[in-house]
Amino acid sequence: MELSSILKPSAVKVVSTVSSKKRLFQDLGDVVMECYGINGGEAFTALQQRETLGPTGVGRGVALPHARLHGLDKVVGCFMRVEKPFDFGAVDKQPVDLVFALFAPEDSGVDHLKALALVSRTMRDASICAKLRANSEAATLHALLTESLTNKAA
Repeated sequence: MELSSILKPSAVKVVSTVSSKKRLFQDLGDVVMECYGINGGEAFTALQQRETLGPTGVGRGVALPHARLHGLDKVVGCFMRVEKPFDFGAVDKQPVDLVFALFAPEDSGVDHLKALALVSRTMRDASICAKLRANSEAATLHALLTESLTNKAA
């Protein structure tokens, strides 16, 4: 599995501020609607429901929200770099500024887990996160993510 098949360049965004987790999920819903034709309201609701099971803020400023959606035929993702970190309720209580969201078909099983593992491995790499934080161009962020994840998968 390669990230370039999951993450469209247009699904990478840099935003100046996010006021709350709820607002972030609304923004992610808008991005996946625009980029993948997914119902933004359903994406928002699915992210909210998944978050009630446990926090997807994994620490060190990184969040990996994910959800399963009816009607999808493959795993898709979007990435947001938030210029002003915000309280996400992460496990380490640190504010979040790097968000990689995944949306998978309801019955995706192993593909969803493979995608989540691939993203998680890369977002645990401190040097990759530093490069993501040092850049504010969406195209550069997409290139960093796709190159990093492809290289790690090899």
